[in-house]
Amino acid sequence: MAKLFGTDGVRGKAGRHPLDPPTVRRLGAALVRALRPEVGPGPVRFLAGRDTRESGAWIERELACGVASQGGTLESTGVVPTPAIAYLTRHAGYSAGVVLSASHNPYEDNGIKVFSGVGAKFTEALEAQVEGIVADASWTVPDHEAGPVAEVDLREPYLEHLLVILPPAHRAPGLRVAIDCANGAAVSVAPRLLAALGFDVRCIGVEPDGRNINLACGSTAPDALARLVVEGGYRLGVAFDGDSDRAIFVDAGGRVVNGDAVLLMCARRMKDEGRLKGNAIVATVMSNVGLELALRAAGIDLVRCAVGDKYVMEELGRRDLSLGGEQSGHVIFSDYLFTGDGLATALHVLRTMHASGRELADLASDLTSSPQVLLNLRVQEKVDLRTLSEVASAIHAVEARLQGHGRLLVRYSGTEPLLRVMLEGRDEDEIRRWGEEILAAVRESGVVSTS
Repeated sequence: MAKLFGTDGVRGKAGRHPLDPPTVRRLGAALVRALRPEVGPGPVRFLAGRDTRESGAWIERELACGVASQGGTLESTGVVPTPAIAYLTRHAGYSAGVVLSASHNPYEDNGIKVFSGVGAKFTEALEAQVEGIVADASWTVPDHEAGPVAEVDLREPYLEHLLVILPPAHRAPGLRVAIDCANGAAVSVAPRLLAALGFDVRCIGVEPDGRNINLACGSTAPDALARLVVEGGYRLGVAFDGDSDRAIFVDAGGRVVNGDAVLLMCARRMKDEGRLKGNAIVATVMSNVGLELALRAAGIDLVRCAVGDKYVMEELGRRDLSLGGEQSGHVIFSDYLFTGDGLATALHVLRTMHASGRELADLASDLTSSPQVLLNLRVQEKVDLRTLSEVASAIHAVEARLQGHGRLLVRYSGTEPLLRVMLEGRDEDEIRRWGEEILAAVRESGVVSTS
């Protein structure tokens, strides 16, 4: 059975399998078939949203055509953040939600993320069920031209939902903030939201053309935002990714503040306000050991999980906790939504600054991170590295050197054809050299080839 879903939905190059028109259409039909027993005799209703990629509109049409072929309906609310669909699916009573986005990837990529009727990402069991239905050759989808998709504007309820995070008592009218919308989904809501809160907002990355999403802008390229913040004298900057489910921050001095620092400052504030359930948070294996130590000093436990915000979400639900996230800027405040939301994260940081009376740089300085290096190697196939003796030996040698004062994590990306090697240790140059030794062994193995 062909694997369609990765760690964050169905991903690939737009127009190529699994995002070619026939497969997308068949996937839409399979989603209806999978959800039919749960929904019952009524129509299976989907709410769709997308980012600004040029491929989003035709993928949406093909998906809607497949849904309709099985008696379902799909309505689109246009360009909106991923978390907006997660919230609105539940709020407006849809059976499921779908988002067409490849997050921080280049415009040529796209993806299909699916949310359940309660606003949570599909479980792996349900994804496997859908894959099985797609692979079943006993049924077909009609082959005809996909028509227009019904549209509905539901942005207002999502914005009202966000405003609750920052009530009037926690706002600082006139605060000067710069934002980078990555020429992506945030353009439809972020400027409007922050202006409504009374902030003095300067926006960049708000001129999407279908191909410039994440191009030298957004959370993966915050240099332009950092220059703007410093030159314009802004209190802070916020950079969103293409679908606005994550946020990276820039302090007044132009220094980048990542998800680990955000988790620490928000966890401590939430504990002080009595809002931190279980006195613990969830973070992935990629989060710096410095976060664990700082939380421990504050009397807060850290639960680690696999990389991927859906694993953070699952752990939060399993333990009934209220805060979790990733170093990359995916942060989940489960009292508001069971998925990452860059705007919700920004509002929580602003709330923390206002309540504590401290600047972002001061709050971020409470986190002392160990030197960390992340190296990526593009691969053509994801081979089990344990079967490659040279690679396994190199990994074992590095682990022995790090024993007692560092960490090594070697894994494949779930959304891109990349091998990722993460090291923490006492000296950045030293651990970088050790990481390069592992990548050299992979290159020399002759099994995992680069492109």
